[in-house]
Amino acid sequence: MEPHVLVSNIQEMRARHKEAFLKKHNLKLGFMSAFVKASAFALQEQPVVNAVIDDTTKEVVYRDYIDISVAVATPRGLVVPVIRNVEAMNYADIERTITELGEKARKNELAIEDMDGGTFTISNGGVFGSLFGTPIINPPQSAILGMHAIFDRPVAIGGKVEVRPMMYVALTYDHRLIDGREAVTFLRKIKAAVEDPRVLLLDL
Repeated sequence: MEPHVLVSNIQEMRARHKEAFLKKHNLKLGFMSAFVKASAFALQEQPVVNAVIDDTTKEVVYRDYIDISVAVATPRGLVVPVIRNVEAMNYADIERTITELGEKARKNELAIEDMDGGTFTISNGGVFGSLFGTPIINPPQSAILGMHAIFDRPVAIGGKVEVRPMMYVALTYDHRLIDGREAVTFLRKIKAAVEDPRVLLLDL
């Protein structure tokens, strides 16, 4: 599952609103909040991706909350703190939580509770320049989204070839629980919500 996401609109939104966002929230408006919010939106639409197989009972357990684990690089290595109840958050809430967790990670102050119990993971290899790759599921979760670097690429827009900033994203998933149709539908929902955040506003 390796589609591409055009990030022109997110870049334009950041350029237009970053100063006002910084002034109001004292936070930088990054790319992660767009992908975290889009993932929560897609997880609500495809709850099986947010579910887990209970190893003891072999039953599928559906969760009515979305706790997204976000991989953060620190001098001591990779840690995966959890943003809890993302379904109830807006972009500012998400950016604030990412900033706070990142700061705790850099200071080596993350507690076990900060990293326990996520329902889905996002890994951003793009910060290291990765163009393409396949992330590994973070057990007992059922799926992980891999983000990669943004590069200008020729794409077909309205029948013409144009150069646009593009990111490949990859979804690794537990095939015992999630089939290809659900995985593709899930990724298409993320793509739609990142490429045009009005999809979130209009609940499309």
